[in-house]
Amino acid sequence: MSILLYIFLGFITCLVILFICDVTQKEHIILRNFPIIGHFRYILEFFGEYLRQYWFAQDREELPFNRATRSWVYRAAKGNDTTIGFGSTRDLRPVGTVMFVDAPFPVLGQDACDARYITLGPYCKHPYKTKFIFNISAMSYGAISKNAILALSHGALNGGCWLNTGEGGVSKYHLDSGCDVVAQIGTAKYGFCDTDGKLSDEALRGVALYPQIKMFELKLSQGAKPGKGGILPGVKVTPEIAEVRFIKPYQDSISPNRHPEISNVAELLDMIAHIRLLTGKPTGIKTVLGSYEWLDDLCQEIYKRGIESAPDFITLDGAEGGTGAAPASLIDYMGLPIAESLPALIDVLVEYNLRDRIKIIASGKLVTPAEVAWALCVGADFVASARGFAFALGCIQALKCHTNHCPTGITTQNPYLMRGLDPTNKSIRVANYIKSMLYEIGVISHACGVKEPRELTRKHARIMTEKGFTQSLAELNPDKVTGCKVPINTGT
Repeated sequence: MSILLYIFLGFITCLVILFICDVTQKEHIILRNFPIIGHFRYILEFFGEYLRQYWFAQDREELPFNRATRSWVYRAAKGNDTTIGFGSTRDLRPVGTVMFVDAPFPVLGQDACDARYITLGPYCKHPYKTKFIFNISAMSYGAISKNAILALSHGALNGGCWLNTGEGGVSKYHLDSGCDVVAQIGTAKYGFCDTDGKLSDEALRGVALYPQIKMFELKLSQGAKPGKGGILPGVKVTPEIAEVRFIKPYQDSISPNRHPEISNVAELLDMIAHIRLLTGKPTGIKTVLGSYEWLDDLCQEIYKRGIESAPDFITLDGAEGGTGAAPASLIDYMGLPIAESLPALIDVLVEYNLRDRIKIIASGKLVTPAEVAWALCVGADFVASARGFAFALGCIQALKCHTNHCPTGITTQNPYLMRGLDPTNKSIRVANYIKSMLYEIGVISHACGVKEPRELTRKHARIMTEKGFTQSLAELNPDKVTGCKVPINTGT
């Protein structure tokens, strides 16, 4: 009994000390006015963001991704049946809701997605020919762990897609499986810079020698933070990550908000041409649209130089993008959503007769088959996702990506947390996610009456209007196939 008494007295003593501390401190009003019990507010506030998605949020109301969306990705990644019973919980009434047009005579006896091959960079020494539709978007080593990259790399190989390195440089983990890799060059040139921080031709040539590297992506901006560079806290910059990025360890890694040597479309095309000539591989850009005027300038400059000078692809990120750490003011308010910017970009390229020359990769919260199919209807050639694959790895949307405390080991460099992510097991889930995605894209396509997904057009989707009935995307965003502004000579 004496031990229990000591424990009890110790507990009472702690409460007394806590009471005195609370009533004497002047920083927190709640604790000063309600000593001891006021701490429960902060405890509940801390755990609230973890418990909300399980106890309080409805299936389709949570942001950035609701439970219904996450559940589909989880089931797909585990290889489980994704069918549901007793009808959909999706509300079809809100303005902007997308619905696909089923054909009276759908494609018979087919469900699998059999996509055609597309060639990127026809004017390159080493063009990239691929049939991949759904791919892994940019997540850099440092932002995510090496275990996560290993899982993505092997999952990409087995599932059938490419892997974008993100702006943190090309690591051995990206190349480990031999999957197709897109090397991204960010504004800080991590992994591609010399001692002065400028683009290094030697580093470019060295990366281009890897046969897995299929394309180079020059990042202008990303969905989470248009107009601001990458942010990697020093706590996540381990010596190995610092070596890959060509920076010093344990120091904050802050990228410029744009490439210092690119201030107009002419300099942009100069940089693209330089990288493409030096590497011999397709080179494109990643950007978020905020206005459309500069696209006219870009297309006019391409017209002056010749069609071969155009970017081989444009990765269009929407304001919905969110894998990067950024100020809330940028995440919440900067850039245009993909629903507006994607058809606008496609239309501009059609007007300038550049649509076939420049391939479009759509990105920005496209994590389900319906969202991917919508992008294909609008005109995208490919779709890339980051957070969809994060869910496939086991992300629980804890919203701790930037803190190094990710509980699932995905966006952390903490060895203890990282060890929970087994690359072998999770690579299977990544591959399952890709295969399930492609299968259901095929289901949608065949139900619309087309044999392969890239035959989908705007007439195959309708959108709910404020009048309470739907209107075809072909009417809301008609393809501008006539009235070409500049009749560019394609040389054919």
